[in-house]
Amino acid sequence: MLTRMTLDEMNAFSAGTLMEQLGIVFTEIGEDYLCGSMPVDHRTKQPAGLLHGGASVALAETLGSMGSMSLVDLSCHAIVGVEVNANHIRKATDGHVHGKATIVMRSRKLHVWEIKIHNDAGALTCLSRLTIMVLEKQQNEHA
Repeated sequence: MLTRMTLDEMNAFSAGTLMEQLGIVFTEIGEDYLCGSMPVDHRTKQPAGLLHGGASVALAETLGSMGSMSLVDLSCHAIVGVEVNANHIRKATDGHVHGKATIVMRSRKLHVWEIKIHNDAGALTCLSRLTIMVLEKQQNEHA
C-alpha cells in the first residue's frame, strides 16, 4: 500500500530538484498507484514545439520512483531506477500531461511500474515501464 508519505510530503520532497524545475506535481495516491502532472511549456518542449520525450520519461521515472519510496522504509532502504523505457504514442503541444504509475510487480528487492501518460483530452501520449531496485542501506548509513 502506498501510504508512507502524503502528497504534500512528496511535493515538498521535490523542492530544489528536476521535478520542481519541470513543474511536476503529485496529485493522487492510491493503494497501488501514484498520479502526477507536468505542464507542456517552455521547460518541457523541444525546439519543434512538442513535448520532449525526455520530459515524458522524467515524469514516468519520477512517479514510479516516488511510488517505490512510498513502499519502503527509507531509514533502512534506498531505491534506484535500473531500467526505464518509453513508447511515445502521441504528441502534446500545450496544457498538461497527466501520469499514472501503477505497480505491477513488487518483491523485497525489485519493483516494476507501468506508467501511462495522457494529455488534457485524455489521449495516451506515452506508455512507459520502470524497474526499481530496492537496496538495503549499510549500517553506517543509518546514523
